[in-house]
Amino acid sequence: MSMQKIKKGDTVKVIAGKDKGKEGKVIAVTDGRVVVEGINTVTKHTKASQANPKGGIVHQEAAIDVSNVMYVHKGKPTRIGFTTVEDKKKGTKKVRVAKSTGEVID
Repeated sequence: MSMQKIKKGDTVKVIAGKDKGKEGKVIAVTDGRVVVEGINTVTKHTKASQANPKGGIVHQEAAIDVSNVMYVHKGKPTRIGFTTVEDKKKGTKKVRVAKSTGEVID
């Protein structure tokens, strides 16, 4: 299993597209696409169901490509790299690192 640079719960900034410059929290990550809270909202016409008895128009976030967002570290967008860290109990561990500061993210 390879590690992903952007994970669920990360704060990201949109660097391309109609919502360029906006920041938000990642809700989901799947196959190189991310869903960000409040970004790339689309209007969806829904049929009446038990969950939504009236049906009608629903506004929801759509996925955008992961290449169009950048991780935000200490208020500034930064690229992400990987490095290995020594862990006394588990041995070596692969972790994400902010390229701008060199600090370990997780």
